[in-house]
Amino acid sequence: MTSTYDVVGIGNAMVDVISPASDTFLDHMGITKGIMQLIERDRAEVLYAAMESRVETPGGSVANTLAGLGQLGLQTGFVGRVADDALGRFYADAMTQGGTEFVNAPTAGADLPTSRSMIFVSPDGERSMNTFLGESTYLGSADVPTEVMKATRFLFLEGYLFDKDDNKAAFNAASAACRKGGGAPGISLSDPFCVDRHRDDFRKLVRDEMAFVIGNEDEWKSLYQVTDVEQALAHAMEDCQTLAFTRSGDPVIVFKDGERADVPIQKVVPVDATGAGDQFAAGFLYGLAEGRAADTCGRMGAVAAAEVISHVGPRPEADLKGLFQRHGLV
Repeated sequence: MTSTYDVVGIGNAMVDVISPASDTFLDHMGITKGIMQLIERDRAEVLYAAMESRVETPGGSVANTLAGLGQLGLQTGFVGRVADDALGRFYADAMTQGGTEFVNAPTAGADLPTSRSMIFVSPDGERSMNTFLGESTYLGSADVPTEVMKATRFLFLEGYLFDKDDNKAAFNAASAACRKGGGAPGISLSDPFCVDRHRDDFRKLVRDEMAFVIGNEDEWKSLYQVTDVEQALAHAMEDCQTLAFTRSGDPVIVFKDGERADVPIQKVVPVDATGAGDQFAAGFLYGLAEGRAADTCGRMGAVAAAEVISHVGPRPEADLKGLFQRHGLV
């Protein structure tokens, strides 16, 4: 089969609701700064009501990555569950208008509302995410169209969603279909807490199913239960043929085709760190799709991440390909 898509993503279909917040506000509301916390429906309603100057945008980690890839000119599709409610219809329409095919229609009679994440941005740019997973948590194998999986060059899975047995079955079915069609499945580890909850299953998935894996330093250390970067990297290179190892302001480590590249990062004072990892993944995946070397893939990811933290919101505003040209990457 000739591939129809360059990249298809599977992840949480989530509306991001972004608001500025002081450290005092975070303390008052009992919000832990700088991490993602899962919350229940009642808590979500309280936090939503407390937000000022709200900005709503279609989000979810992999969906944000697909938005960056679409801006770079790749053909993208997204698999996720939303309810047939106002936010769900907004999400599906916004994804389509942004150039990514929303594969699944909104679910009529859904048990839960469409997922949303309340993101509070501190004056130093740090983001504190409070996520009500909602309908997206019900994604299962029946939501994964086999023909779409077979028709993509790269499949990108969101570790945040690797949580329930149905989700895991969906990921395994999707990656098997992708490989059958000649494509390369991969995953973002997403969050050290996700890895902690499902470490054995993550290790099996990474070792046996994935062609590429993206994670940050804490996620990789959690996966292999080590405290040293080089120890984690040694384990990762045994399990993964292609990987990216992000480290905040320190050089990104990329391993591809037997080559290791340590990619220096230009440090930027963040306006809003939301989406930094998502857009790193967009740049990195674009490099993979274009068949570029390890160093270039890492540099593309770093440039895309630097762009998105320079403004509020998880998706690029500047022309990424133009930025790549200015950095001599294309």
